Amino acid sequence: MSNPETTRKDHSSEQRLLKRIGSSEARMIRRRRQGDRGFWRPMALIGVVGWTVVVPMLVGIAIGTWIDHRWPSRFSRTLMLLVAGLGIGCLMAWTRIKREQEDR
Repeated sequence: MSNPETTRKDHSSEQRLLKRIGSSEARMIRRRRQGDRGFWRPMALIGVVGWTVVVPMLVGIAIGTWIDHRWPSRFSRTLMLLVAGLGIGCLMAWTRIKREQEDR
């Protein structure tokens, strides 16, 4: 059999959790309606977009350097993969910004 005291404690903790979730959701909805995005939200987006471009470029440089050392050629594969990484990073950043604008 279940203990009535334990059942009441579980019920009250569930009620507190539901209240906290409800108030958090209300704040989030209120912020979206007001349209106040604050200062840090765009700054975070700039950081994410920056890393979205830089990481594919660094991967391209690393792979290109490895290929150039492994199989020398008169063409720089490092430069080719750097440009490819830049293109991929810009495409990823563009889709991220587009998605962010749609969320507004």
